[in-house]
Amino acid sequence: MQRALAAIVLCGTIASGYDEPASERPSSERPALRRADDESLEPPSPYPRTVVARSLGRGLDWLAAAETRLGDGSWPVPTGTGALGAPVAVSSLATLALMAGGNLPGRGEHGERVTRGLDYILSRAVRDAADPRYGFVGGDGLSRMHGHGFATLTLAQGFAISPNAELGARLRDALHGAVDLIERTQGAEGGWMYEPRLEPDHEGSVTICLVSALRAARDAGLLVRSEVIARAEGYVRASQAESGLFRYTLGSDKTTLALTAAAVATLEATGSYDDPALVRGVDAITRALAAGTWPGQGEFPHYERFYLALALWGLREREPFEQWFTDELQRLVASQNEDGSWSDSRYGDAYATAINCLVLALPDGTLPIFQR
Repeated sequence: MQRALAAIVLCGTIASGYDEPASERPSSERPALRRADDESLEPPSPYPRTVVARSLGRGLDWLAAAETRLGDGSWPVPTGTGALGAPVAVSSLATLALMAGGNLPGRGEHGERVTRGLDYILSRAVRDAADPRYGFVGGDGLSRMHGHGFATLTLAQGFAISPNAELGARLRDALHGAVDLIERTQGAEGGWMYEPRLEPDHEGSVTICLVSALRAARDAGLLVRSEVIARAEGYVRASQAESGLFRYTLGSDKTTLALTAAAVATLEATGSYDDPALVRGVDAITRALAAGTWPGQGEFPHYERFYLALALWGLREREPFEQWFTDELQRLVASQNEDGSWSDSRYGDAYATAINCLVLALPDGTLPIFQR
């Protein structure tokens, strides 16, 4: 999946000091779930919440139905000419989208689909401690460490909302191995590459994806080494170009709006809003939006849309996100298929639908990682 299924940055309200498990913090500091339909907790919105709910509901219904086609808890991926199938990454995103829509493992309209999705992800984890890939969640041949990052993120959210159930214990055990793999494969520059092993090369989208997974795991109560996070954040800052945009990798001339939004969201999660790199990144995004840039113009519209949503959502001011989301909602609804899905010829409709459902669910803040 490499650049196309690049790092989906899901940022939580995470304090500094990553070595302190969230379970040891006062309950008032831990993220809490709230009902997605509880509008009393939100100020008035400039966009029609009923339209958001209707479009999101149709997308989630399609995802739930699509999961039943294969019978193993995974979601279908395309197999034709030019298609790029990555079931681990796509199934992780689809499971995460269902949880973002208010479904818990075994609870909610699509709760059984969430449980099956988590079981599928768990089945892809390498459990043999003697295996050099111990802890790796993947094996689909395409998404590799991107898929591992998405899987770790999804497992962390499942554990955060169901820590005491039998499933929660299994999620915790898999998370320990998944986090350990990320920590021991970090390169000297602070980044990661595509394969689940220590490599001399590195790449920005993989790095951001794995940083997001570590943060989600830490906020769910897992022990994460603070120096790993610090080195990765240093890598992200070092990848910024003079324009304020962020590069595909250190030393590369290639910059993209999607990677810039992903990097901005990563830096926002540190709470350092006066960070010069963050300020310059936000300025670069603002200039792009003012020039009329929006998802659909680039090569990978779905993940770019999500990156922008996260970056704007993470700002201290609400107005930039609300203005952008109001316009983007019209494009999302117009491009939704009659059956509730969205289309993507390379990575499949499950991928596109999961990404766009996550965008629509973001303002509800149902998941801990969505809370500002």
